[in-house]
Amino acid sequence: MPSLPTQDYWITTELGRLYAKRWLAGTNRSREAAPIVLFHDSLGCVALWREFPEQLALATGRDVVAYDRLGFGQSDPNPNNLGKCFVHDEARVGFRAVREQLQIGPFIAFGHSVGGGMAIAVAACAGDCMGLILESAQVFVEQHTLEGIVQAQQLFQQPGQLERLKKYHGDKAAWVLRAWIDTWLAPDFADWHLDAELRQVPCPVLTIYGEHDEYSSLRHPEHIERLAKGGTTLKVLHGGGHVPHRENADAVIDFIVRWLGTLAT
Repeated sequence: MPSLPTQDYWITTELGRLYAKRWLAGTNRSREAAPIVLFHDSLGCVALWREFPEQLALATGRDVVAYDRLGFGQSDPNPNNLGKCFVHDEARVGFRAVREQLQIGPFIAFGHSVGGGMAIAVAACAGDCMGLILESAQVFVEQHTLEGIVQAQQLFQQPGQLERLKKYHGDKAAWVLRAWIDTWLAPDFADWHLDAELRQVPCPVLTIYGEHDEYSSLRHPEHIERLAKGGTTLKVLHGGGHVPHRENADAVIDFIVRWLGTLAT
């Protein structure tokens, strides 16, 4: 596979710097087409997307942008705990800073897991989000998700498991893990949902879910389809889990390329 040129950025915010990376498709179309912006999951970061951003840029002919939220990956530590509104705060603060400093115009939002919630919040308030791709996204709290998090919590208590996170988050790894577990298992988070935001999403939506997702049941895409008004396309990876872009990148990219072909962007 040919290697694409990339650009690294440091984004300034009031609480610290964010790391961002752009894969440059380098085509005439990429200079005109809306770039794809990636929003990572609860334990994720730019590095954990691995080869997927480059594969996506090559297949779509569009630039791809990913960034580490504050407290994750190469970004600065987050001095605060995550509150109940952390998804909305990311849309208003972190993404806004990235967008302004990278001068991103119309865009396609792609969110994985809780990053899907952030992509929804972004699409709901940005008039020029041209399309929304949601992979394994949660839009409300369900028992299936909580049970998966409890199992993960037990796994991370085993020797060596936290060191896996340190490879990507350094000394911030313990904060990253606690931010995920403590936020979702908090009693006052039980009624969290994105119904209002989904009703405000005006653009077409592609939802991609694994049949055996450990954290998101197919109730989520059904809920999204009921509320989003821009039209929704569902793709289910049979036998797939929570990370389709890693488990079967070729299928996910094929879904995205075909869906993008239906959009006027």
